[in-house]
Amino acid sequence: MTINNRTTATKRVPMDSLRKTSLVAGVLYLLTFVSIPTLFIYGPVKSVNYILGAGPDTSAIIGAILEIIVALAGIGTAVVLFPVLKKQNEAAALGLVASRILESGTIFVGVAFLMSIVTLRQAGAGAEALVTSHALATLYDRIFLQGQSFMPAVNDLLLGFLLYQSRLVPRGLSLIGIVGAALLVAAYLAVMFGLIGLHAAPATFAALPVALFEFSLGVYLIVKGFKPSPITAGMAATSDVTPAR
Repeated sequence: MTINNRTTATKRVPMDSLRKTSLVAGVLYLLTFVSIPTLFIYGPVKSVNYILGAGPDTSAIIGAILEIIVALAGIGTAVVLFPVLKKQNEAAALGLVASRILESGTIFVGVAFLMSIVTLRQAGAGAEALVTSHALATLYDRIFLQGQSFMPAVNDLLLGFLLYQSRLVPRGLSLIGIVGAALLVAAYLAVMFGLIGLHAAPATFAALPVALFEFSLGVYLIVKGFKPSPITAGMAATSDVTPAR
């Protein structure tokens, strides 16, 4: 009986390890949604006369913290999933890590732009700094377009491809990411060429499938974990091998 118990415990270890990976990745994906309030929080900061006004800058600082959390969580999703996804395609998995890091870098730069506006206000720069504050707000919108409109399309195209090929999650879920990435790229190009506005309804609509994909993926990984596949079977088999003493 003791031997059987030990054998059973040993066999549980690999699945527990994969389950922890899926759980952590799922939680990190859901964390990438905490910055949604910044769509409203940053409105006053980017307004024409923000640096001339009075009052606390708490909301802007909170928004910056939320964006930093998203940036770090975004890197975390790719790093945590890398050991599993590289079993399918190591180059694509590494590309996902690189694109997530690039996206997060643009988020940090965007935060620096907005916090510079807050600094001008706190320093009492006055009307002479209005042009500078407007330029910083414009730079934030531009870096947002590159980092949080275009890069998520690259991320989800790579991730959708890897998940579709590996069957680690339902293929229908993977397809949402692939199709959503294509729609987001189309909207990005339309904004770049001035066909639609950055905050226009079509641009917002184009971002919804990608948001649905990442949110649904996070929930699925937390609730279900990875589906049984050749990758999970191979990792389990490798973990079952006990080093000789």
